[in-house]
Amino acid sequence: MSQDPADNPKKAFPLRLDARLYAELRRWADAELRSMNGQIEFLLRRAVAERLRSQSTAGPAEPERGRD
Repeated sequence: MSQDPADNPKKAFPLRLDARLYAELRRWADAELRSMNGQIEFLLRRAVAERLRSQSTAGPAEPERGRD
């Protein structure tokens, strides 16, 4: 069963990236025939799925702190 896109609208927001990170993501997206936005979304979905998997097996953990 596929999800109706109207049930889950996408949110737009600006994203600032380091130029080197952007260039590497661009090369990766091109190699996988994805748009830059599609590549970032793919990587974020994969990271969230991995986090959910690790939380379900390891129990609750302290939230990681990132650089702002």
